Amino acid sequence: MSTSAPANSAAPSAATPTEPTRPSNFLRQIIESDLDKGTYASRRWGGSPGDAAHHAQGEPDPAKIRTRFPPEPNGYLHVGHAKSICLNFGLARDYGGVCHLRFDDTNPEKEDQEYVDGIIDAVRWLGFDWAQVGQAAGSAQPFQASDYFDFMYRAAEYLIETGHAYVDEQTPEEMKANRGDFGKPGVDSPFRTRTPAENLARFREMRDGKLPDGAAVLRAKIDMASPNINLRDPAIYRIKHAEHHHTGNKWCIYPMYTFAHPIEDALEQITHSICTLEFEDQRPFYDWLLDRLREGGLISTPQPRQYEFARLNLTYVVTSKRKLKHLVDNGIVSGWDDPRMPTIVGLRRRGYTPEALQLFCERIGVTKDYSWIDYSTLEGCLREDLEHKAHRGMAVLDPVKLVLTNWAEAFGSDAYTEDCTQPALPHSAIAEGQTPPPDRVFKIGKEVWIEREDFEEVPPKGYKRLYPGNVVRLKGGYVIECTGCAKDANGTVTEVHAKVIPGTKSGTPGADSVKAKAAITWVGVQDGVQAEVRLYDRLFTDAQPDAGGKDFLSLLNPGSLKAVTAFVEPSLAAAQPDQKFQFERHGYFVADRADHGVSGKVVFNRVTGLKDSWGK
Repeated sequence: MSTSAPANSAAPSAATPTEPTRPSNFLRQIIESDLDKGTYASRRWGGSPGDAAHHAQGEPDPAKIRTRFPPEPNGYLHVGHAKSICLNFGLARDYGGVCHLRFDDTNPEKEDQEYVDGIIDAVRWLGFDWAQVGQAAGSAQPFQASDYFDFMYRAAEYLIETGHAYVDEQTPEEMKANRGDFGKPGVDSPFRTRTPAENLARFREMRDGKLPDGAAVLRAKIDMASPNINLRDPAIYRIKHAEHHHTGNKWCIYPMYTFAHPIEDALEQITHSICTLEFEDQRPFYDWLLDRLREGGLISTPQPRQYEFARLNLTYVVTSKRKLKHLVDNGIVSGWDDPRMPTIVGLRRRGYTPEALQLFCERIGVTKDYSWIDYSTLEGCLREDLEHKAHRGMAVLDPVKLVLTNWAEAFGSDAYTEDCTQPALPHSAIAEGQTPPPDRVFKIGKEVWIEREDFEEVPPKGYKRLYPGNVVRLKGGYVIECTGCAKDANGTVTEVHAKVIPGTKSGTPGADSVKAKAAITWVGVQDGVQAEVRLYDRLFTDAQPDAGGKDFLSLLNPGSLKAVTAFVEPSLAAAQPDQKFQFERHGYFVADRADHGVSGKVVFNRVTGLKDSWGK
C-alpha cells in the first residue's frame, strides 16, 4: 500500500560537542542501546507510509529513528502536549531521526479542521517542523490516520480470515457484563464461534451501511480469561454513520483508537512509539496486533515498540479537555486563548515563549513515576528566558499625580520639560556578544504619575519612599523632597506634592550631590500613555483542582483577572503585539496579541512577577 508523501521533521545528526549536554533518561538509554545494537538498521523507507511491500521497494531509511506526535484534533493543545512535542521532536533531533506529526482522526463526531489548524500552528510556534530535507525529502503536509483507513480495513479482513477477529452483535450492556472484572474472567460471546466466512460477510454488511449504529462491533479474538482486561476480545471497529472532516461519507465504520494507533506506527515505520503511562496496559494488545500483521506479511520488520512515560501534572491547572471546554462554553474564560488557560494558545497570549516552554520540558525531565510539578517551575523558566530579552520600561498601575510645586521657580516655566534616558536593558542583562539596544527616552515635567503605594502621609516603620520631609529620586530623573499632599472630601489622596532639587538629574555631575533614600518609578503626565493592564493570576486556588474527585468549579480563583487603567512610558506604547517587557518593579508583561493596537488601544497582560510570590 502506498499513501500520501511523507511529512517528517528534519533532524541533524546526534548532538555535536558544541551543543549542551542533555540530561539522560530511560528513553534516551533505550534509543542509545537500539542504535548500538543496530536494532532498526535494516529498515527501509518507501518514501511515504505504506505496507511491507511498499517499504521493501525503498532505500535504507536515512532516519536513524522515527518518533511521532499523534494528537487527536478534538481540541486545543495544552501544556502537557508541549511536553510530548518537545520530547518526541527533541529525541528525533538529537539522534539523527525524524518525528512525524500525525492526526489521529478516527472519531469523526468530535474532530474539526479548526483543531487541525490550531495544532499545526502550536507545533510550529514551539519551534519544531516535520518537513523532511535531504535524503528523506518529502511533503511538508502532516500525516493523518484517515489516510490509512483502506489499509486498516484490509487488516481487519485479514484478522477475520485468519480467525483472529469476529463480529459481535451483543448489546453494549451485554458486552460489558460478559467482560468480567479484575476478580472474574469474561464470558465468551455467543457470536464468538462464527466461521470466518460468516464474520466476513457480516463485517462487509457493516461497511456497506446495512446495520445501524451500535448494532455490531468487530472484536479481536484473544482471550476472555486474560488477567489483562484489555486483552478480553477488545473491540476494533464500530459502526458510526457520521461525516468525517477529511474522508466525508466514504466510511460508516471507523477503527477504534487502540486498533488504529499501532497500525499507524507500523505504516510510518516508527521505531519508538512514546506515549503516557495510561497506555501501558494497552501495550500487550499493541504487540499482539502487530505480531499478527507481521505474520501475514502486511507490515515491515522490525516492528515498532511502545514505551510509556509519566504525563505532566502541573499544579493550579486542569488539562482535561472536557473541563477546559466547560470553562470556554460557559464563559468562565474568554476563550481557548484566554491567558489563564493552560492551552498553548493561552500560554502564548499570556506571554510565554517557545524557549521557556522548551527549557521547562527539559528541566522537569522524563520518568515513569507520577509527580506534581509546581507552577512556579514553569514561571521560573520564563523569567530566565525573558531576563535577557524583555526591554525595561516604567508603568504606573495604580496612579496618583505627583506635582513638583517649585518647577517653574527651578526651570523658568511650568511648561518646561526635559528628556530623560534609561537603558532598554541593564548592563547585567546583556548577554556576552549581545548588542545593547538603544536607550529609552521619556520626558519629565511639573506633573508625573506615581504609584499610590509610594506615598504615605504617616509612614510605617522602615518606609523609604515618599512622605513629608523625605527625599527620594524619580528614577532616571531628579531627586525630590516630599512636602505633603491634597485630599478629597473622603480623605483620599488626590495629589502628592514635592519640590524638585535642581542639579541632581541622573547621569549629570550633580546626580550624587543629594543622597536619596530610595528611587521610585514614574511616568510623565505630558508623554505618558494610558493603557489597559490585565493582571492575570492563577485560575484556581487549589494546587490540584483536577485531582481526587474535587469540584474544580468551586476552586476558581475570583482574583484571577483584574483589569486596571494605568499609564506607561512612550516606549511601551509603541510596542507590537506579542512584544514582551519588564515593567520595572512590577514584573513581566506582554502586549496583548489580540487587542493591543486595535483602534489605538494599548493593552498589556501580566505574564509573571519578578519573583515567585504566590500564596506568600
